[in-house]
Amino acid sequence: MDHAQPTDVLTYKYDVARTGQNITETTLTVANVNSGSFGKQRFLATDGKVDAQPLYLAKLTLQGAVHDVLFVATENDSVYAFDANSGAVLWQKSVLPAGETVSDLPPYLCDQVVPVIGITATPVIDRGAGPNGTIYLVAMSKATSTSTYHQRLHALDVTTGAELLNGPVDIAATYLVLGGTTTFDPAQYQERAALLLSKGVLYTSWTSHCDVAPYSGWIIGFSQQTLARTTVLNVAPNSGGSGPAIWMAGGGPAADADGNVYLLTANGAFETALDANGFPNQQDYGNSFLRLSTTGGALAVADYFTMYDVINEVSADQDLGSGGVLLLPDATDAGGTVRHLAVGAGKDGVMYVVERGSMGKFHGSSNDNYQSLAGALGSGVWSTPAYFNGRVYYGPINGELRSFTISQALFSATPSSMSSHTFSFPGTAPSVSANGTNAGIVWAHESTDPAVLHAYDALDLSHELYNSSQAANARDQFGPGGKFITPVVADGKVFVGTPSGVAVFGLLN
Repeated sequence: MDHAQPTDVLTYKYDVARTGQNITETTLTVANVNSGSFGKQRFLATDGKVDAQPLYLAKLTLQGAVHDVLFVATENDSVYAFDANSGAVLWQKSVLPAGETVSDLPPYLCDQVVPVIGITATPVIDRGAGPNGTIYLVAMSKATSTSTYHQRLHALDVTTGAELLNGPVDIAATYLVLGGTTTFDPAQYQERAALLLSKGVLYTSWTSHCDVAPYSGWIIGFSQQTLARTTVLNVAPNSGGSGPAIWMAGGGPAADADGNVYLLTANGAFETALDANGFPNQQDYGNSFLRLSTTGGALAVADYFTMYDVINEVSADQDLGSGGVLLLPDATDAGGTVRHLAVGAGKDGVMYVVERGSMGKFHGSSNDNYQSLAGALGSGVWSTPAYFNGRVYYGPINGELRSFTISQALFSATPSSMSSHTFSFPGTAPSVSANGTNAGIVWAHESTDPAVLHAYDALDLSHELYNSSQAANARDQFGPGGKFITPVVADGKVFVGTPSGVAVFGLLN
């Protein structure tokens, strides 16, 4: 297939700002995405659940021919390279070592990832790394003879699946705490948040199994050239194992052009007693919006924002980190000042906007962040939003898909448009396809049984273009929905992860 402008999808939500927008889509338009001309083309079966977002390389030379390749990782610790046009399996790789199995559930009740835990987080691809391009991923497994758990970082050749860089490497780390050190225990964690590749460093970030202690807030960085660990930060080092962890509903830490890293933390310890610089005096950052500096290759909390009633929110399990972070394009405010903004939201339904250079820190009686929209997101958010052409799209639970307009660096207080359909738990994690600023389509996955793929006019969400339940004879149905699924659009196709594979949608003729 000859694409006018081939698209690669290398990371979660298309870019390290996590905008969720692919603006190089020339095939799918508002006019042709309808049940008469658009629908399910095929289903790519896998050996396990697809919780990670699929990735895509256009025009990759592989096995002596040029292919558009879809990369799919499963909870059974397998990675597939599919021909996106024919559905053929180009290669399949199990990353399980001899004598190990995919991780069973830890020895306590937790239903966050079931029935097994393998590759949960969205991998990342660097097309220029290694001899042919490299896909980096984290896999969990269990040694059968010792019942010990492992978390390993892999680097695979995108054309063969072969391990590179003498990998994989076991993920291990220690961190200084008051009175000693704490050690990363691979059995206590899963990597839910997507990998981030920024400035040659692969950042992994870690969440707990449910809220089963002990756990804390690890971010561990590795060299993409060698897989050697290069940096470690714990944002809950002195919490006594009560968190926070880093969830973001599968969303990934974001990065700006200078390499600063941004993320949201979940409920857990936060010290309202501050040090002389306004930071919590024991460096525990529950329910916080963080900017991490990477100066000299070392991770450190450079700035943060935490809501004034953080203690009540933590007590009520009102995680900020149930949602993901999005870095907005620069915008000029009414006074002519260029604003560098980021947006995030969680279980309390408040949309928090921060100025990335001055996030607002913590104040005991009121919030000092750039803008807050209380009640804008109803019952709360378990997803990462998407951005397109001056609009941000959010899909809260038990609510409509909503568009908020940005004007003079401020969000509209109420949605500029909404879908008529409401999305049950966990809401929806939208993505956008467009041709530049034209032909904008918002894609939304509904985690029901059967699952539903929705497409909306990006300018008016009340205008639904298509959904996969419209066609007769269940033509476009693709089985039950997965959790925290984001539709991926590339070169005229839409890819949707499921518990048993990936559904592929596109023009039918």
